[in-house]
Amino acid sequence: MKSTTFAAKMMIGAASVVCGLLFAASASASALEQFKSFAAGTKSAKGEFVQRQVKKADAGGKAKVSTPASGTFEFARPGKFIWTYLKPYEQLLQADGEQLYIYDKDLSQVTVKKLGDALGSSPAAILFGSNDLEKNFTLAEAGTRDGLEWLKATPKAKDTTFDEISIGLRNGVPEAMELRDSFGQTSVLAFKNFQKNPTLSANHFKFVMPKGADVINN
Repeated sequence: MKSTTFAAKMMIGAASVVCGLLFAASASASALEQFKSFAAGTKSAKGEFVQRQVKKADAGGKAKVSTPASGTFEFARPGKFIWTYLKPYEQLLQADGEQLYIYDKDLSQVTVKKLGDALGSSPAAILFGSNDLEKNFTLAEAGTRDGLEWLKATPKAKDTTFDEISIGLRNGVPEAMELRDSFGQTSVLAFKNFQKNPTLSANHFKFVMPKGADVINN
């Protein structure tokens, strides 16, 4: 069942939503080297994503995978992004650097949150926050899997939505992200058509309130 809370968790804390995009000199560079190079050199980005939720394996040892959600993302550091779900239903998460807006088109409802509260030690802080990642996360190499170099980011705060975040990189670009929460569920994201440092206007991330939408301030 879809809800604003579900989308927010998927993107920021998840939603979100896009992990720390990196730019490295070669494919042989470690995940941590690629990530730090990316964080220093990527001020904005855009691309497409596919997202699935994987629930803990049942008694029969089989994990349950949700119907994939897909859409587009754009961001500019620090704290500005547009994360758009296009399928299986339309939903928008947009931040202008100060506020986060979650717009559910079917419900004609906009939830507004302070961006600081929504980011914190969340996956969105990796993607859209400042470059000072080690302030909120413990970063460690996580080996090679599926042709990607993996980085593990563990939040230092104890009250975050996610217990562990893994980022898979190839040639300095993030291609995958896995977000494991305290309930044993994992959100798995795959990125494609990733564009680094596109030109985005100053007003690009300004949210325009849809006509007739109900507004909920949190």
